[in-house]
Amino acid sequence: MSVLADPFASFRLDGRTALVTGARREIGRAIALALGGAGARVAVHHAGGEEEAADAAKVVAALATSPLEGPVASAAFAADFSVADAGTALARDVMAAFGRIDILVLNASVEIPQPFEEISADAFDKQIAVNLRATLDLLQALVPAMAARGWGRVVTIGSVQESWPAPTMLVYAGSKSMQHTWALALARQYGARGVTVNNLAPGAIETARNKAQLSDPASRAWLLERIPARRFGTPDDLAGAALLLCSDAGAYINGAHLQADGGRMLG
Repeated sequence: MSVLADPFASFRLDGRTALVTGARREIGRAIALALGGAGARVAVHHAGGEEEAADAAKVVAALATSPLEGPVASAAFAADFSVADAGTALARDVMAAFGRIDILVLNASVEIPQPFEEISADAFDKQIAVNLRATLDLLQALVPAMAARGWGRVVTIGSVQESWPAPTMLVYAGSKSMQHTWALALARQYGARGVTVNNLAPGAIETARNKAQLSDPASRAWLLERIPARRFGTPDDLAGAALLLCSDAGAYINGAHLQADGGRMLG
């Protein structure tokens, strides 16, 4: 085996277009910036509120001033996934702007903690609409076209809840498990046509969503003791793994469940 002239060349995404859902902050933002830094054009999705739009605009601005790779063509796109057909509309809007989508990172989700006995129909419906219905819309709209071109990458952002569901996360954990199952099914169906589909599952990441648990000293200490890395993750800890799965460097990784959790799942 000869030494590669440029071992990082296969990580480049020049000429590719990526759509990252829920990209206005934290994990989605970190992944969007990583893909843009590798040369991809990036569609930065957000839910459409005033705060969300402002955050997404900052991500677009950061992509345009990347100190590593120079300006990256990108734009923000609003879509409220709790609304019917929002995923289909988002795919249409991004393709109208960029012509094609080569990479789909399904990061957007909503979790509504409720005890099992108190799960409401509204909370159930919203989590299913955002976490699954919009996901299915996007997959149906984009994956066949990727296969027709002979190249595509899909990364679903999972959760530790898939394997360690909290008592108040029945619906959210179930939706993430189903999304993972879809990833496995599509990996089998489209792997021979140049499309890889993988699930990237974060562990305990320092995000606004996890703020309540991680800000409680007792809960923080209990959880930290169970993470072999002895630290909580940051959104940037997901970026490198996502870049691998979205690039030619990860071309032979298909149907994988990659845990970015500091070893938490070791028990």
